[in-house]
Amino acid sequence: MAVFELVVGLLFVGAALSSLAERVNVPYPALLALAGAALALLPGTPTVTLDPELALTLFVAPVLLDAAYDSSPRDLRRHWRPVAGLALGAVVATVVAVALVARALEPGLPWPAAVALGAIVAPPDAAAATAVLKRLRLPHRLLVILEGESLLNDASSLLVYRWAVASASAAAFSAWSGVPILLGSLASVPLGLLLAWVLARTIGRIQNVAIAVIVQFLSTFAVWMLAERLHLSGIITVVVFAVSVARRASESTPARLRVPAYAVWEVVVFVLNVLAFILVGLQLKPILQHLTAPQLGRYLLVATGVCVAVIGVRVGWVAIWELVARLNGRRPRPAGTTASSWDPASRAAVVVAWCGMRGIVTLAAALALPDGIHDSAVFPERDLILFCAFAVVLVTLVVQGLTLTPLLRRLALEDDELIEREVRLAREQTIQAGLVALSQPDLAAHDTAFLRSKYEARLHKAQAAPPSTPENGAPGATPHRQALDAERRTLSELRARGVIGDDAFHRIEEELDWAELNITAPER
Repeated sequence: MAVFELVVGLLFVGAALSSLAERVNVPYPALLALAGAALALLPGTPTVTLDPELALTLFVAPVLLDAAYDSSPRDLRRHWRPVAGLALGAVVATVVAVALVARALEPGLPWPAAVALGAIVAPPDAAAATAVLKRLRLPHRLLVILEGESLLNDASSLLVYRWAVASASAAAFSAWSGVPILLGSLASVPLGLLLAWVLARTIGRIQNVAIAVIVQFLSTFAVWMLAERLHLSGIITVVVFAVSVARRASESTPARLRVPAYAVWEVVVFVLNVLAFILVGLQLKPILQHLTAPQLGRYLLVATGVCVAVIGVRVGWVAIWELVARLNGRRPRPAGTTASSWDPASRAAVVVAWCGMRGIVTLAAALALPDGIHDSAVFPERDLILFCAFAVVLVTLVVQGLTLTPLLRRLALEDDELIEREVRLAREQTIQAGLVALSQPDLAAHDTAFLRSKYEARLHKAQAAPPSTPENGAPGATPHRQALDAERRTLSELRARGVIGDDAFHRIEEELDWAELNITAPER
């Protein structure tokens, strides 16, 4: 009961910290990290142990699905070079650097444990950065790179992590131990596509909103657990599943299910972030209590070295990448700028280099290490790795997270308004499709004059100014339904042709959802 009361209380604290973070324009995970550190030092808090196998499933699967669902394949293809460079090259460089630093500072640390530590702290958490970036209306390319990196580097780093854990269990490094993991990753792609098809066929037949939301939520865990049971990659399976579901959801999921489902996912991701920091704080407490002064000094030395390596590698990688891109001519310097001036591309590179905050994936991977209570053996130097992982999360969130907003204001990057242009284009074309649908002969018996006047007013507003809130319900529900169906078909075609990305698609889809809910509300 004490643990439950603590969790309930800290969820309230998490909500308060999130509200405070919005007021001061800092990432809310930074304040959660400080709360977790205070919890580890607070006397009287209970000791809680989490099943390591549960950690990745509980914390990573929903967060990964949420990020993958919102990703835009079109935008990722356009910016695949920097995304791949960060998600693969920077991850490998971070793993190697952290492993070397950890071994140098702690020679008794086995190589598999050192590599596992590097893989744990390698993936940045884009949610912490984009929480600030989106409010400041920065170039869309910058957001695409950070979000795409976060989506893909989770998969690459956790694959290295699993290889290191498997090697630690075998007591020796073996390249062959990574072959089954690689093959399982390749086989995860068709499994994710198949499960997405099954969910799309199932969810459309469920009429009850609560049951549909529960099925969507539990399907995330089911996909992960099935992949793990088949010895495949739960990470890649969930990513492929989410991307595929996102392409089908507009057709298979009605608005009355999609609107509450989005609200549930937003709450779930927030609660999981709060719980992750709580559980790490509770698990760090007994570690700190049993450390002697020399041991604590050793832990702090290793953690400091790892933090420097994590931040330094990212800054160095982005700087080298930007230099190579300019030398190869892929990013010419704008006219009127000198080699010493900071053009927009250079300023954007500074932001990318500084957006290396670690978060929930790092915490979950650290918690997932075998602990000797739920597993047959303790992972080598588990306490040290858990300490270093939380130190990296705390330092990056506090140092980088709290200084990100002042840095962005100093760099003065301007919004390229790409999404706004795509939203305006999609809104105009979907409204025109609705007007065409209202002109069909089979609607002649209906009173469509009122609806036509509303659509013409919407089209005029879309062409002249940003959108307002959707209109309330009106007569002519049947013609309105056909017009909305025509709008949705046009919107899906625009995304399929690559005219608009997923960000603009979801913006317009939300408007159509609310319009649909308004005309169906009287039928309940």
